[in-house]
Amino acid sequence: MPQEVRGVVALKKSAPVSIETIVIPDPGPSEVVVRIETCGVCHTDLHYREGGINDEFPFLLGHEAAGRVETVGSAVTRVAVGDRVVLAWRAPCGECRACLRGRPWLCFDSRHQGSPMTLQDGTPLSPALGLGAFAEKTLVGEGACIKVDERVDPAAAGLLGCGVMAGWGAAVNTAPVRQGDTVAVLGCGGVGDAAIAGAVYAGARQVIAVDLDDRKLEWAKGFGATHTVNAGSGDVVQALRELTGGFGPDVVIDAVGRPETYKQAFEARELAGTVVLVGVPTPSMQLEMPLIDFFGHGGALKSSWYGDCLPSRDFPLLVELSLQGRLDLDGFVTERIALEDVEEAFHRMEKGEVLRSVVVF
Repeated sequence: MPQEVRGVVALKKSAPVSIETIVIPDPGPSEVVVRIETCGVCHTDLHYREGGINDEFPFLLGHEAAGRVETVGSAVTRVAVGDRVVLAWRAPCGECRACLRGRPWLCFDSRHQGSPMTLQDGTPLSPALGLGAFAEKTLVGEGACIKVDERVDPAAAGLLGCGVMAGWGAAVNTAPVRQGDTVAVLGCGGVGDAAIAGAVYAGARQVIAVDLDDRKLEWAKGFGATHTVNAGSGDVVQALRELTGGFGPDVVIDAVGRPETYKQAFEARELAGTVVLVGVPTPSMQLEMPLIDFFGHGGALKSSWYGDCLPSRDFPLLVELSLQGRLDLDGFVTERIALEDVEEAFHRMEKGEVLRSVVVF
């Protein structure tokens, strides 16, 4: 029968979030109820609260989560009650054009829950990225549940659900960084540091971290950055060229997602080098550059959605690398907070005081 749980809801645009009672229906045939153990506080949740994604309020926020499978629908085969899972907002459908062409990481029609979660008065909720995991329990589609090793700390593993996977995948899957490449990462928050870790894993010989905050640059060193550049201290493009023998990096990853940082990435890269945009711009941002520059520079300009990951393949891999000591997943967890602290965590995130705040239930 339906359950009532607490969850973090954005009731209207730009208003502080609130704790509301959420009604979780029984799972349909291909649905799963997950008891959430942890959920990271991500910029995307703030974008939802600010109306930057769409205006389908109210939103049940949260999407970087790990938990335990509590109830499964009659047709569920991928997971079982009691499994520890990380939630993935990309759940390939297996039927769209991308899936049928063998590119499920580009799936156009992720399969999420069909049964609505609601407020107590019956108002349907829009779950963030199809998940809605700032709640004691949530209802998701079977494909969103990725079983992972029991030994991993769920607070760290849950971050694979968005930020860590996005950054890591931007370097390893989207670019992809090759052994011996030089790499620069613009923006050293959680996504940027994950891109740094991914570049190191892929065999980059030089990884340059760029940020305005010296504290973040120090954090970046912990994930493998070999050099750092404070973007407020001079010409970033010139600094990156000087650090790479005058050529520019082979790969530049923009983990900020602003016109000015994208232009820096474009201009700094090696001739015919690669730019990867993984930072999320707002809809109002515009980029104006001479078209001849695109023609004359060559190379590749790529956008990375979710690190072009395949969750069923990549989540267990990154968990295994963490257990082997080859990826510091725990290093992304800056603080552990209660559900009631999400609004304050948004403010700390905006100030750049944390890599990730993680709600622990």
